[in-house]
Amino acid sequence: MSVWSRFLDLLFPPRCPFCGKIQDAAGVCPECEKTLPWTESGQREQTLPGGTRCVSPLWYEKSAREGILRYKFSGASGAADTLGSLLADCVAECFSGAFDCVTWVPVSRKRIRRRGYDQAYLLAEAACRRWSTRPERLLSKTEDNPAQSGLKGAASRRANVLGVYEAVGLDKIVKRRILLVDDIVTTGSTLAECVRVLRDAGAKDVVCVTLARTRGFADAAT
Repeated sequence: MSVWSRFLDLLFPPRCPFCGKIQDAAGVCPECEKTLPWTESGQREQTLPGGTRCVSPLWYEKSAREGILRYKFSGASGAADTLGSLLADCVAECFSGAFDCVTWVPVSRKRIRRRGYDQAYLLAEAACRRWSTRPERLLSKTEDNPAQSGLKGAASRRANVLGVYEAVGLDKIVKRRILLVDDIVTTGSTLAECVRVLRDAGAKDVVCVTLARTRGFADAAT
C-alpha cells in the first residue's frame, strides 16, 4: 500500500457498504457477510421479459436494500469498489466466457448533475478492474423520465422506459456479446428495454447482472 493510500485511509477509513462499520480493509464486514440476504445458487439467475438472462447476488431487502440506497442516493460512491466486486464474483460464477465486453444502464445528464455520479457506471468500472478491462459506453439516455421506483405495475414501468435509451458507438456493438450492468432489477422493464436497443443495433447476445433483485421479480418477469 502506498503512503498516499495509507493517508487516505486515515482520513476516510474503509467502511462496510451495508452496515457502515469501520474496517481495516475495504470489503463486506464478517457480520454482514453472514447476514446479508444472498440469493442461493439456484436463485441467482432469472429471465427478463424477452428471454434475456439476468443474475443478481443479493435480494433487494433488509441491509442490502439500505446499503444500495445509501450508495445510490446518499453520495456513498466510495462503496462502488466493494459492490462491484460482488457483481464480478456473481458474473464469474454464472456467466464466465459468455460476453466480450461490458456496458451499463446509463442515467440522464440531469440526474448525474444532481447526484454527482452514475451509480451503474461505477459498478461496471469496479467489476471490470477485476478483469483488467474497462466498461464501454454503448447506451445513452435521451430523456429524464420519472424514476421507476415511483411507478406501480409492470405495464407502467414498461411504458416509462420505452424509447428513452439509444445505442451509441454502433461499431462496438455489432456481433458482440455484451454484459449489461445495473444496480437493481424489479420488473425487469429497464433492462429489457436496454437489451432491445442493443439487439436492434446488432449485438449478438446480451446478458445482465444487477446487485440485487426483488422477491417478486420472478413473477413480474414471466
